[in-house]
Amino acid sequence: MLSMEPLGLDSVMLDEVRAYLRVDENVDDSSLAASILAAIGHAEQFTRQALLRRAATEIVTAGSGWQILQALPVQAITNVTGIPAEGATFALPASAWELKISSQGEAYFRVLQPASAGRVEISLIAGLAADWASLPESLRLGLLRLAGHFYSNRDSASDDGPPAAALALLQPWRRMRVA
Repeated sequence: MLSMEPLGLDSVMLDEVRAYLRVDENVDDSSLAASILAAIGHAEQFTRQALLRRAATEIVTAGSGWQILQALPVQAITNVTGIPAEGATFALPASAWELKISSQGEAYFRVLQPASAGRVEISLIAGLAADWASLPESLRLGLLRLAGHFYSNRDSASDDGPPAAALALLQPWRRMRVA
């Protein structure tokens, strides 16, 4: 089970979206912010990876085999906590687990010494870019187009879905997993 920290908006992101959509400063900021967050959320579901770096937690079984974490791309593990069937949670020392992160940001995790833990909670940092300005240009343009679509169609009863041009810009970043 993966849980990502909610995204916050920074002024650079808001200013760039406002300029792209030709919206006057301080006009309709709440709808604009909602459109940006919706665009990022949609793009993250489509690409199957966190675009902007943030904290997350993931709970996995404490089995000894390798497990692929759902979060992508993983930048670092900050904490691992054992969750026993009964009793209090406890910190698992670094010697009790192993992690391998591929060049693509896929994290392979296994517990070597689970003690009484049946599951573990992994605190991590995941995301492609540290901030909006660090996103690759094609992703930023795709997000701008999506935000524009969501902003323009916020009150529309008939929405045909995101524009194909926006999805085409996101397509190269889409990650596929074999089930």
